[in-house]
Amino acid sequence: MPAARESLLEAAYTALARRPWAAVRMVDVAAAAGVSRQTLYNEFGSKEGLARALVRREADGYLAGVERALGSHAEVRERLTATAEWMALAARDNALVRAMLTGCWSERLPTPTLSAVPSSSAVPAQRRADGPLPSPGDFVQIVRDRAVAVLGGSGRDGGELARSCELVVRIALSCVAAPPGEGGVGELVRGVLSRQPV
Repeated sequence: MPAARESLLEAAYTALARRPWAAVRMVDVAAAAGVSRQTLYNEFGSKEGLARALVRREADGYLAGVERALGSHAEVRERLTATAEWMALAARDNALVRAMLTGCWSERLPTPTLSAVPSSSAVPAQRRADGPLPSPGDFVQIVRDRAVAVLGGSGRDGGELARSCELVVRIALSCVAAPPGEGGVGELVRGVLSRQPV
């Protein structure tokens, strides 16, 4: 039931934008998605299962945006700048992404455990959601490693490239925690990269 699953996740995300996770009711999520409450429980098992799947979906969407940003320009510095800008924008516009990147989960949000939970779900997507969720440190490593993999094919020194990529990721994350002023994250990253052997 991929269509029902996505409808339920979208309904849960919309409900979360309106009220704290503790006040989001499974019956309301099911009704908003146009499915029965039993379908919701068949897909996710519980409210915790729904929360884990929602966080996993947002993490996957965030990482897909990173991939798009890394491929958006021909020049390495501009690719890294676009990636940093995407990271800051995604966190600004999505409270779940911001919480995943910073580790600061407000009382309004679901707070699923990052470690894997036992899964008896027959639904492959839910079994994946029941696996470990990325921590803030995991996101630094994932984005850095993806950037190195995408950008490393041009014969650059791998160590220097990895350091530059990690520096950009950490600058972007600092901008999530303390948004920059005029010029934004792009100006900060361009300034740093102008002094880096990228």
